[in-house]
Amino acid sequence: MKKLFITTLILLVSTFVSGQTNIDGNHPSVKGLTCKTCHTCDRPTKQNPCLVPCPRDEMITIHQTPKDAPSIITIDTLSNMYFPVQFSHKIHAQMSQMSGGCAGCHHYNTVGPILNCENCHEVKRKRDDLSKPDLKGAFHRQCMDCHREWSHSTNCKTCHALKSDYPDKDKNPPMLLSISDHPEVPEPTKIVYETEYAKGKLVTFFHDDHTNKFKLDCKSCHQNESCNRCHDTQKLSVVESTALGQTIKVKKDKDQRHKPCFSCHQNDKCSNCHMDKPMDKFDHAISTGWALNKFHIKLECQKCHGEVKNFKKLDNTCYNCHTNFETGKFDHKVTGLQLDEIHIEAGCEDCHQDKTFSKPVCTNCHEDKSFPKDKPGKLIKM
Repeated sequence: MKKLFITTLILLVSTFVSGQTNIDGNHPSVKGLTCKTCHTCDRPTKQNPCLVPCPRDEMITIHQTPKDAPSIITIDTLSNMYFPVQFSHKIHAQMSQMSGGCAGCHHYNTVGPILNCENCHEVKRKRDDLSKPDLKGAFHRQCMDCHREWSHSTNCKTCHALKSDYPDKDKNPPMLLSISDHPEVPEPTKIVYETEYAKGKLVTFFHDDHTNKFKLDCKSCHQNESCNRCHDTQKLSVVESTALGQTIKVKKDKDQRHKPCFSCHQNDKCSNCHMDKPMDKFDHAISTGWALNKFHIKLECQKCHGEVKNFKKLDNTCYNCHTNFETGKFDHKVTGLQLDEIHIEAGCEDCHQDKTFSKPVCTNCHEDKSFPKDKPGKLIKM
């Protein structure tokens, strides 16, 4: 009987041990670390290790973007005293691109669909794991820091409407208590920065050109910044300071100041930006020597110069962009000159020898004609 008991015990132990993943030196020596820390079942095997999802950044395979985000999310889980909060999710998602992206709130959501906060944060305040905040604490941790920075207040009624303040339960509280629109921030046109560079203390930055003309988005320049950068209610904004003719004193170190600009201007001379007085607005004719005419003035820069932050330099020949002209295919009247029947079949180079297309030459075919006195067609209104 004793021999049978020992045999059975050995079999049970060997079966259990063989079903475990070997513990080697790669397992960290952390106090309190148990099998349950990583495995969800009692007997993990090589074929089925029952691993707990591990929240690592390198595991992220699905990247959500603000354009895919819902506009408004109603938060009503903790609504015993307050009306539900109408959270302007899309706007916050857009702003988050300047300070870490979606992971700022949706941490540890590595793959698949976005999980609700209560999937990880318990609704009840009494919990065993004190290192993980409950749902109420998690909500307030995400919101209060930013709201305190720009409003210098943590008034609950900024987001919450007390049910006791609205006895008529059939009516919703005013929407102003739940922010549904991002506070409007006027876009600055020109910002003048005051630096300590001896050969030119003033740097003029044309904000509207970079956003509207060069098509840079906010996160191209504004990275790891908080709401306080634009929304502090107790100090003048950049727009207000600029409107009053004030310069903005630079408080960042040299590398921090240049980092946003060097992605495009790393090879430029310091004197291109640093001057003794505010510079004039960018003028294509003055800066490049080629004035944009009525056909090009409305084009985005990328149409000719390629992708943002990697603009290619061009000469003044039209063949930089217009490489596919074919005889009989180009509608010449878009230039304001409709060709007559004699010239409509002519090749581009027959009249535009230098390929600048600025002024046609008639002497290739006509000894007694010249432009603009003689025209190969008629002018039309555009």
